[in-house]
Amino acid sequence: MNKRILIPTDFSKNALNAIRYTIDLYAKLNCDFYFLNVFSFEQYTTNSLNIPEEGSAVFEEAKLDSEKNFVKLIDTLALHIDNPKHNYYTVSTSNFLSEAIKNLIAEKDIDLVAMGTKGASGTKGVLFGSNTVMAMEKIRECPVLAIPEHVSFMSPKEIVFPTDFKDVFKRSEFRYLIELAKMHNAEIAILHLDKKKELTETQLNNKQLLAAIFSETPHHFHTITEKSLGKGIESFIESRDSDMVAFINRKHFFFGSVFSRPLIKEIGYDSDVPILALH
Repeated sequence: MNKRILIPTDFSKNALNAIRYTIDLYAKLNCDFYFLNVFSFEQYTTNSLNIPEEGSAVFEEAKLDSEKNFVKLIDTLALHIDNPKHNYYTVSTSNFLSEAIKNLIAEKDIDLVAMGTKGASGTKGVLFGSNTVMAMEKIRECPVLAIPEHVSFMSPKEIVFPTDFKDVFKRSEFRYLIELAKMHNAEIAILHLDKKKELTETQLNNKQLLAAIFSETPHHFHTITEKSLGKGIESFIESRDSDMVAFINRKHFFFGSVFSRPLIKEIGYDSDVPILALH
């Protein structure tokens, strides 16, 4: 069965880069790619208080523009990428982005959402566009892959998985990570922030469980002593030239303990490493 991947696009350079990266990442698999564009009406109407209805001239004009942009996008991809294993589908909608993504995930049974970290309005200093943060925070039905603007695709050789060993892991949570690692012969670097405390019995058990889950995937355990997790991950990635960071996004985890906004800022802004949020 084909893997189904959803990639929202606003037709910006950053979005095109995310599309190319994801297509290359899954080059070996049979995939159906769904490109989603949520069009708005600002440029067509002076009175933005009334949302144009389907069938109205303004609505149809905005939709037609979105569809024309999709024709250009598919032509661009055809010029650069020829992979018989891949099918492309386009969806233009005026729905809210989060709703549109959730509807498509349900309707097409999507396996992965991939997106660029900035939109066309990419403001310098605003790292992950609010849309990407929204997707990582709200989408729980499948993993979300965020691809920074300047990342060129290279087959990942090391994927960093930061953990405090406090949570009990489920094998199913790592399905995509293990699949990705196998596909690219990548190693998993399990990274623990050591606050100079011995691991508790629970943590030791969870560490053993993790070793069992990754038993057929090359993996190594690493410990860092940085005070700040963000800085620690960043320097670890830089020192080893790692290719991706993966973490499990448990409810309220993203903005909570480990991956708080400052951390996303630290490892995300001007970062050259895609981030995979697993669920």
